[in-house]
Parts: sequence; structure tokens; C-alpha cells
Amino acid sequence: MTSPAPGTAGTWPTDRRVTIRDLHAATARGERWAMLTSYDALTAGLFEEAGVPALLVGDSAGMVVHGHDTTVRVTVDELVPLAAAVVRGTSTVMVVADLPFGSYQAGPAQALATATRFLKEAGAHAVKLEGGSAVLAQVEALVDAGVPVMGHLGLTPQSVHVLSGLRRVQGRGEEGDHLLEDAVALERAGAFAIVLESVPAELGGRVSDKLTIPTVGIGAGPDTDAQILVWQDLAGLTPGRLPRFVKPYADLRGVLGDAVRTYVGEVAAGSYPDADHSY
Repeated sequence: MTSPAPGTAGTWPTDRRVTIRDLHAATARGERWAMLTSYDALTAGLFEEAGVPALLVGDSAGMVVHGHDTTVRVTVDELVPLAAAVVRGTSTVMVVADLPFGSYQAGPAQALATATRFLKEAGAHAVKLEGGSAVLAQVEALVDAGVPVMGHLGLTPQSVHVLSGLRRVQGRGEEGDHLLEDAVALERAGAFAIVLESVPAELGGRVSDKLTIPTVGIGAGPDTDAQILVWQDLAGLTPGRLPRFVKPYADLRGVLGDAVRTYVGEVAAGSYPDADHSY
């Protein structure tokens, strides 16, 4: 692979899937890379064309696809078909699938059974799970079985009820030291990358400096090795108040709303379909 010019997107394989080695090599060269969530074949293919090297089929689908108020209620049966669609819609990106709440906390055997479904039924290339010291046995078992694992520390949405909501920054004060210890432990257990969510920027940089594996920030400041956003947030499709770390790069909600209103009006007026749009 050829290194890109500073400030440009990385150069990723065009004839095969991006691998863990590719992501690690980019980080070692000091290249920052982007991830997005995806839940269907069309957006996955578009994001691949735009230069995103890795996609996460997140349990955020529970909220943005299935309409729940948290990620807790999404199930493996709901997420596996979405992951399969993302895999089918792409040819070069790495596809990471979230392990939903309740599908791995019981222990290594449950975690391996769930991860096996995502790799065999959906064709995912890696899985992500939340937690630090409490899930080290699961991470080790998955890695030993040949399943690549991405960790997730900081604000862990599956623990929303323990954390009393999804708006609290994690890792302040002594909590930051504990998070750093968990990050090191996850790396030792075999995780190939770690998502850091809603932590102080200083802590995001400190963890990134300590680890040799990539850190993927979402509200963790500018010093992580990569960044991830929920694609609907990035595109300005999500209504209401957004987390501070979200930067909408478009107003898709406005564009799509205008398009639908125009369509509704033309149908009502009888101007659609016209001769150019009829057989």
C-alpha cells in the first residue's frame, strides 16, 4: 500500500478485504482512519466507495433501525441479518459486528457461541464487546478460537441503566486510571483495537500513547488513532439534541424531507408520474 499525503484518506486495498494488519500498519505510520456504523447493503457500499476502511454493525441499530430508546433491547437475531447485508454490500472493508447485551456476559462459552453466529451466518470479520476486566476471559477465549475482538471502554451504552443515562462523560479522575488499566488488560488479552467513548480528550490521548493497538474514539478527543460515528448522526438525519462530539457533515434530514414533500405534492397535483416517467 502507498502512504497518502498528509491530511488525506489512507490508501486501502482494492482487491481484498482490509485486515487487522492493514489497520495496525496505518496506525504505525501515523495515519488516522475513520469508521462508521452501517446496517444495510446500500449505505455500506457507499461508505466503502468513500474510503472508509472498516464498518461497525453496531447495536445502535436497536435505536436507529428498530426504534428502541437504548441499545439494550436489540437481539442477536435482529443484528445478524443486518451484519450479513453489510457484508454482502461490500467487497473491501472490514466488517465488525457488535455482540448485543446479554449475548456474552454469561461467560466465554456464550461469547464464543454468539461470535460464531456472526462470523458463520453473517460473514463478519470481527466482533466488538463492551467492558474491561469483567470480560477479559471472554476476549481471551474468542481470540484463542480465532475470532478478532474489538474492545469498548468509557461510556458503554449497554450499561445505560447502571450509568444513569448516555450523557455522562466517563473516566474523570481516578476512573481514568482504572480505564487505562482496563485498556492495557484488553490489549494483553488479545483485542486488536479499542473503542473509547465519551471520555476526556486528555484520557483518550493517554490511552492511545500507552497502547500499541489502535484506539477508536467517539467523543474521546483528537488524539485517538481512529474515529467512529453513527452514520445517521454524521449525515444530519438524527433529530433532537446530539452529543457534543457529533459533527453533522450534512443535513440529510432536511434534504430527504424536502424530497418527500415535493413527491407528495406532485402526486396530489397529478404531475407525477408524467410522460417521461411512464411506460
